[in-house]
Amino acid sequence: MTQLASMGGDTAADNEGGQGGETVAPQPYRLGDVDGPLDREALERVDAWWRAANYLAVGQIYLRSNPLLRTPLEAEDVKPRLLGHFGTVPGLNLVYAHANRLIVERDLDAVFVAGPGHGGPGPNACAWLEGTYSELYSHTPRDAEGMAAFFAQFSYPGGVPSHCAPETPGSFHEGGELGYSLLHAFGAVLDRPETVAFCVVGDGEAETGPLAGSWHANKFLNAGRDGAVLPILALNSYKIANPTILARIPADELEALLVGYGYQPHVVEGDDPAAVHQQLAATMTECLDAIAAIQAAARGDQDAAAERPRWPMIILRTPKGWTCPPVVDGQQVEGTFRAHQVPLPAARTDATHRSVLEAWLKSYRPEELFDEHGTPVPELLALPPTGERRMSANPVANGGVLLRDLRLPDWREFCVPVDRPGATVHEATRVLGGWLKEVVRLNPESFLTFAPDELASNRLQDILEVTDRDWQAEIGEFDEKLGARGRVVEVLSEHMCQGLLEGYLLSGRHGLFTCYEAFIHIVDSMFNQHAKWLQASAEVPWRRPIASLNYLLSSHVWRQDHNGFTHQDPGFLDVVMNKNPEIVRVYLPPDANTLLSTYDHCLRSRHYVNVVVAGKQPQQDWLDAQEAALHCARGAGIWDWAGNRDEIGTTPDVVLGCAGEIPTLEVLAAASILRERLPELRVRVVNVVDLMRLLPESEHPHGLSDREFTTLFTEEAPVIFAFHGYPWLVHRLTYRRPNHAQLHVRGYKERGTTTTPFDMVMLNDLDRYHLVVDVIDRVPGLGTRAAGLRQEMLDTRIRARTWTREHGVDLPEVVDWNWPG
Repeated sequence: MTQLASMGGDTAADNEGGQGGETVAPQPYRLGDVDGPLDREALERVDAWWRAANYLAVGQIYLRSNPLLRTPLEAEDVKPRLLGHFGTVPGLNLVYAHANRLIVERDLDAVFVAGPGHGGPGPNACAWLEGTYSELYSHTPRDAEGMAAFFAQFSYPGGVPSHCAPETPGSFHEGGELGYSLLHAFGAVLDRPETVAFCVVGDGEAETGPLAGSWHANKFLNAGRDGAVLPILALNSYKIANPTILARIPADELEALLVGYGYQPHVVEGDDPAAVHQQLAATMTECLDAIAAIQAAARGDQDAAAERPRWPMIILRTPKGWTCPPVVDGQQVEGTFRAHQVPLPAARTDATHRSVLEAWLKSYRPEELFDEHGTPVPELLALPPTGERRMSANPVANGGVLLRDLRLPDWREFCVPVDRPGATVHEATRVLGGWLKEVVRLNPESFLTFAPDELASNRLQDILEVTDRDWQAEIGEFDEKLGARGRVVEVLSEHMCQGLLEGYLLSGRHGLFTCYEAFIHIVDSMFNQHAKWLQASAEVPWRRPIASLNYLLSSHVWRQDHNGFTHQDPGFLDVVMNKNPEIVRVYLPPDANTLLSTYDHCLRSRHYVNVVVAGKQPQQDWLDAQEAALHCARGAGIWDWAGNRDEIGTTPDVVLGCAGEIPTLEVLAAASILRERLPELRVRVVNVVDLMRLLPESEHPHGLSDREFTTLFTEEAPVIFAFHGYPWLVHRLTYRRPNHAQLHVRGYKERGTTTTPFDMVMLNDLDRYHLVVDVIDRVPGLGTRAAGLRQEMLDTRIRARTWTREHGVDLPEVVDWNWPG
């Protein structure tokens, strides 16, 4: 090896380089003769691809000019800020190269999932070698000029990120947050029988909770109907600064763990390129043969009861930062955590680092890989597949290209009859379930429902009249509605539900995720990552919009009185509202028919995250089908029938606003009290279905102009607003409105327990009696005139609470209340 003594330069802590000690450049290698399935020509071709991809990866991290080292490397050729991660890249490029060989050999429909974080340089390099990058980005042709532009944009202002972001051709998994690679891979191959996902799982990523649960995704993979995932567990021993657990447990313990998950592990290990190439070639061939055999057996008789297959997977043990400088400033780098990010951190400012960087790049022998123009040599161009068989160009990774509209039944045919407001009572989500049953029936290969063991609890069990739950494991005597070809995935992991659905959506299909409202917080971060992907991909011209991510949150805060404080949390709405307004939508339909109208809209929408909160308990129906359609189209509107003396030419004395099922109920009950007891009071009731309507039109496409907002809520009348979630969210949405000083919001105030439904709303001052008190306190001049009513309301609250403590149920006048119309 070439050894260069450090020549000083700028010094800094935390591995900033120039700290004294020997720095060693990697030595160019020649492949030895190793027996295996690859002949000499094939071995050298796959190795050349690997070297070229590694060269391009290093160039992305370091270089802004002089991409082919035609002149000695100067400081100005190196980026002023070195950002990126090399440690995982050699393993990613290795798998990619061998996958390409097999795609050509077998004409595979394959995609590549890079699980290790910040692995972008690898798939970027492979996409450039395949030509896809240049086709999509004309400023990066496959020549020296294009290579320079390709290098310069990486992790650079105005360029591309260090992850496999939406800008990366062939990527539908970013890897910014770790733990979701397997779920995205499995989700992508559901209902795609010809697709294979090569999924590289980082050993650091494998320590996350979501990834640990993800290994069970094979229990939902039907070999007859679905494609296959080949997981490759990349064991390079280190995370950012620590060893990884799976790399440090005994080999037999690791293999036993994976066998326990239902896989047949195959081990590839070493640091000799020729030997690893031969091992990996043989092992990937064996794994694909096993997959083909499993699928052939299942597709001979798709409905036959068969033993669950043991799918193959690979354990790949190679050094961290393989082929990078082995020693930097006297510290071992290759094969250690120090190779995780930038192995030579002072390459711009330290002459020794820069010299070693040049030697490192030359160790890949670029003169053999690129011609005098900088174009990959014919031997490299001959390795990968062509057209859409290239993993960087596979339409599955750009799901909007493949997306087709759902066949949706007319939701109006599933509406409940409403002769007058409140005359009938239904469970809103059960009514929706009847419609979704037909959605499932009409879309047997493009729509899936996901639930963490809560489908029936959230009253969507009618779906099971036309399908089973997807289940590839043992079925017991007393199990119900489990089947190998089910269209409902129920697994008690919100992470798995979210990740599988994301993979399904990103690859061009549709779906729904229903969950208890309080526990959707488990996937807050996954939602964040998906929303960021949607926002970023909307700015990439060649990315096509995908189907929206649709949540149905039920068992909500106001009807979790029986389960108690742990189940009472509407805060997911706050999380969602932090995202880009172009991407997110929040709907709070007040009854069954508005829920049907809302969900029909959601399943037709594209490239959004739609959050719908709806109740599953029996509640009054307020609007018929026609009224529901109009009200949902408006997003917010006046309910004339609920107000009092709100006549043309008059301004109401008070506005009662509401958003959400139970807030609507309590507002209507309060309005009925005011109508009866204070008939001279002009009361307006405004219901909000689309929460985004509260935002200004400048902040959201659904936002109301100030004129429209004051038309509903007036410019000066007090507004008492009953809200499903935390009250400060409404203030945040409306703080710039002309009448905000008069807006008083009631909502959940983090006061909960195991109690009765009405006591729950009283705990948070959202009940009808407190709303009447709010009106009396805030309408000018009303306090003295209605003092007796105010006292009566407060006394009734005390009586209601006492009743619950004595009888364990709510007051009959509350339980039996209905709209008096």
